[in-house]
Amino acid sequence: MRVRNLAVTASVAVLAAAGLTLPLAGVASAATALKDDFNGDGYRDLAVGSPHSNSVTVTFGSAGGVSEGRAVTVTQDTAGVPGVTEAEDEFGENVSSGDVDHDGYADLIVGAPGERVGGKPSGSVTVVKGGKNGFTSGGHVLNAPADTGGRFGEATAWTDLDDDGSAQLAVVSGDNWWYYSGAGEDGRAHGLEVDFIPEGIRLEGMVAGNFKVEDGVGFVLYGERADGGAWTAHMNGGVGDYGYLAEVLGEGDDPTATRDAATAGDVNGDGRADLITGNSRNGRGGKGGSVTVRFGGEGKFGAPVTYSQASAGVPGADEADDAFGSAVSAGDVTGDGLADLAVGVPGETVDTVGGAGSVVLLTSGGGAFTSGKAWHQETAGVPGVAEAGDHFGTSVRLKDINKNGRADLSTGATGEDIGATQEVGAVWVLRGTANGLTSSSVASFNGTDFGVGGVGAGFGHTVR
Repeated sequence: MRVRNLAVTASVAVLAAAGLTLPLAGVASAATALKDDFNGDGYRDLAVGSPHSNSVTVTFGSAGGVSEGRAVTVTQDTAGVPGVTEAEDEFGENVSSGDVDHDGYADLIVGAPGERVGGKPSGSVTVVKGGKNGFTSGGHVLNAPADTGGRFGEATAWTDLDDDGSAQLAVVSGDNWWYYSGAGEDGRAHGLEVDFIPEGIRLEGMVAGNFKVEDGVGFVLYGERADGGAWTAHMNGGVGDYGYLAEVLGEGDDPTATRDAATAGDVNGDGRADLITGNSRNGRGGKGGSVTVRFGGEGKFGAPVTYSQASAGVPGADEADDAFGSAVSAGDVTGDGLADLAVGVPGETVDTVGGAGSVVLLTSGGGAFTSGKAWHQETAGVPGVAEAGDHFGTSVRLKDINKNGRADLSTGATGEDIGATQEVGAVWVLRGTANGLTSSSVASFNGTDFGVGGVGAGFGHTVR
């Protein structure tokens, strides 16, 4: 579980560990339209959440991609960030972004569902302000409303849910959902008008998208029922009526339901967001996991179409414990205007090595996924060696970091050992090109490069 070719100077590592500003390239613009451009230089940045070490590391994008030399690590001990780092906080379990304070720079939105605050349910969401010099302007924290059993900040989304041109913050706890008016800065939390969430559920995530055009932005919530079955539901509507138009998309042993992962993207090019969910425990007629596509439509979703590693054109074999679908992300890698799909397969056996892990990139062809390629640490050009328990593919993200019009693939392996230290974790970034993904000039770095080291640090748990 080693990563080859990963090195960083001690001075960079010390600065990053302290959450200080590093020299940044580019000229800041106070009018960036990118929701994840934290320093305003016109490039999207990559955030890596590591809740086991209570940190988020931001690597800043550029024409050359990302590197460990242009990065900052943020914790609750960083100057200006509210709170104090405590072992159980899980700061970085969820990471999203958006220009919360309307200053032209994206802000970092971090969920810490394990945070303990006296007299309140567990969990918090911290907004760390972006700026020309990185994260030097402090931030503010939102604590859990009373109407939850805890784990506030399990998921967040920054989206324009009332179609007024200004985005709002939506937050999920273990058993509830809210949105914030006033960009969340005035503390006004608005809950569901109709609570359709089953008793005893544990929510794990959320994805937003304009799935049903005439109904505006909708939210898909997913998690696990009290009996252990998966649960996936969609709600749409608007401010003041969330919950009225909710529908359960799948639950129990239905392989089209998820407790693991969901993403949104226009797979078939019709201008609507399509929903893709991953189910690592079930496959349609198989056993190693699956992904399901539901096309957005006029007032309703299309019929679910499910793929596993037993499907034609999908690389690999459908084997128990592969966990195909543990992570999913949609983005246009080929530049044809259609969203392709990255699927994490962290349990995949690679060259007889169990649990080494891989990522399968499925290419959209008119809305169908009939071809793809697997990437792992034994792929030529990808740094590292496939070893048992690496879990390459734990997290995946497709987005254009170097601004060449093609999405790049970022993926984490939380089980990666660095030297004799177990499960430090690492991240790789493969560039998108006119010919699709390439393993030429892959960026790779691990937790120790940023002072996020130690046994079980789990760097790469989340990539956004």
